[in-house]
This record gives sequence, structure tokens and C-alpha cells, in this order.
Amino acid sequence: MARFGRQARSIPGPAGSALLLAILLAGCASRPGPEALATVEAPTGAKLVKIFVATNRARETPDSNIFTVRKAQMLNFAEFTVAIPENHRNGRIELAGTSAQTRFAVVEQHSLTGASFIDRVGRFGGRKRQDVTVFVHGFNNNFQESLFRLAQVTADSGIDTAQILFSWPSHARVTGYVADKESVTYSRDYLAALLTGLAGDPRIGRIRLAAHSMGSWLVAETLRELRLAGKNAVIRRTEVVLAAPDIDVEVFVQQLKVIGPLSPPMKILVAKDDRALEVSGFLASSIRRVGALDVEDSRVKEAVLRARVQVIDISELSSADGLGHDRFVYLAGIYPNLTRHPPLARAGVFLLDTAGALVTAPAHADLVLAGPD
Repeated sequence: MARFGRQARSIPGPAGSALLLAILLAGCASRPGPEALATVEAPTGAKLVKIFVATNRARETPDSNIFTVRKAQMLNFAEFTVAIPENHRNGRIELAGTSAQTRFAVVEQHSLTGASFIDRVGRFGGRKRQDVTVFVHGFNNNFQESLFRLAQVTADSGIDTAQILFSWPSHARVTGYVADKESVTYSRDYLAALLTGLAGDPRIGRIRLAAHSMGSWLVAETLRELRLAGKNAVIRRTEVVLAAPDIDVEVFVQQLKVIGPLSPPMKILVAKDDRALEVSGFLASSIRRVGALDVEDSRVKEAVLRARVQVIDISELSSADGLGHDRFVYLAGIYPNLTRHPPLARAGVFLLDTAGALVTAPAHADLVLAGPD
């Protein structure tokens, strides 16, 4: 299989130090603590979003929905209803202020067993058979951040199917990169168990599996594990989107050799100016990350077609983190339009325009291969 692209350049001393400092400063921004999960009365005019949770984080206490950085020996389940304030802006998570009228707030929550979790997900929306979404967060995320992120994406997209957060035990520290890599490795069996459980319920249709950054490595490894275990029926039920995947390109090629082509094709959201992935590549001895691929590189186009995946360049979208690493959150607002574009059912390389409202295939579109049956 062709290589996906050139290796990233080593970051020179002063430039590398400045870029690492930028990452550290971004990581020091205000973030919600466990107190953000305290239940409050639903504010007038707020949009309510239900999020189901499956996590291999340990509970702080057996009867609480405070999930810690400690690794659990089993999956824990919960259900939250999050209020989105009237002043909400697309792509943002409003946290400032003490009033639930102006910030994201939890208005209802329940601890669940594995059986009650599957039952509630299966009954969500009152449909006989429904699709579900599973979101896997990335590096340096605490539980509250990942919960509110999925609530934001759900609210902005208008998706009304069951939304499931798979939260792995990230240390939520910018200095915890190596520790987080160990945590995602630990989490593969747990994500595989969740997907297998969902696929085994006849009320659940397609499983839309979306991941960001380091969470993409967890998803790719889990799919590889399912394929090696012969759980092809689970994979056939799963649609995959990887946003800014923090994966070594050579490792990803090997993962894809085992996973094989998916139907519809695996979607990979990339931006060659993602500075967070530039740092990740620097820390990994200058190995380019999948999420920073340059779609203009002819070798990338060739490899994409061979692997029968779909790469979408989202470089033109806005970014709130100053690093170009969170662009995927702005896709939610245009999601209904994106799903109506026929090219998104095919493998190949695609671009989003500056408005983020149009998907266009590049000039070599006539070479794009159809996805597998």
C-alpha cells in the first residue's frame, strides 16, 4: 500500500519551544470541574439534550456520576440531560457565569446498569429501529468537557437519535500525553464491548462511531481487534468518522490492512495546518500524523484510493482553540447539508469550501473508487 505522505519536519529549537508553549497555554484555559455536573432546574428557553454515557473511568463513589481519571475494571453507565442556553453560539460550549440561563448545565442524571443502558438507548425516540452515535473524545479531556462537547455537537447538528459518549480515562493534563496513550490502549476492550453490545440489540440499526484526535487511535485499534476476533457483523453495522486523527501514518496503514474497506467508507477529517498534530508529530520523532495530511500530495491521493477511505480537508473551517485542532466541532452546524451530498458515499479526497457549506471533489474525481458492497 502506498504511503500516506511525507514525514513532518522537525520543529527547530526556538520555534518548537514556542509551539509547545502555545499548547500548554491552550491547555491551561478554564475547564469545567466535577461541580459542573451538579443537577439544577431546567432554565426557561433552554434546549435539552440527552446524552448516554459508557465509560471505563472509575466512579468517585459507587453512587455518584462523578467519573475520575482512575481506570475502572468494568464499564460504567449513566444518562445525563444537558441544557443548552439560549445564548449558545454554534461550535461553542458556554461555561461562564453562575446562572444556568447562560451556561451549559445538567438538569437530570441517572446511574445505569449495563442492561438498563441498552434498554434506554434501544427505546430512545420511540422508534422500532434506530441509529445511534458513539463519540470518543481525544487527548487532554476530562469527563465534563467530553460530555458537554457531545451535547454541543448534538444541539448544533439537530440530530435526534441516541447519542452515546464513550469516555476513556484521559488524565486531562497537557503533560500527560504518554499516560493518555497508555489509557487508550487500556480502553480497547471496553469500547469493543460497547459496540458489540449495541450491535446485539435488534432495536439498534447503524452505529455511527465518531472520534477526535487520540480517540481516533482508540477507534482504529478497536476496529482492528473486532476484525481479528471475527466480529465482522459488528463492523458491518458501524460507520466511522475520524476527526484530526492523532495516528502515525505508517501505523494507520497497518491498521487499515486488517480492518479492510468499510461501507460506507471510513471518513477522515484532516487539515495540514493543525498545529497540535504538528507538536504530536514532533514528539513522535517527526512522524506525520494522519490528521495533518496534505491532500494535494499525489501520494496521499493514491493511498486514499488504494485504502478505499474518504479524506475530507476541513482546513477552511474556523477554529476556536488557536491551533486548528478543533475544527470538527463546526461541522455540526452544517451536518444536515453535508449528508445530502452524493460524493460523501464514495471513497476519495474531498474539500470543504470557505463557507463550510459545500463539499467538492478535486479534479481527479473521475478516478474515485466506489465503496464496497
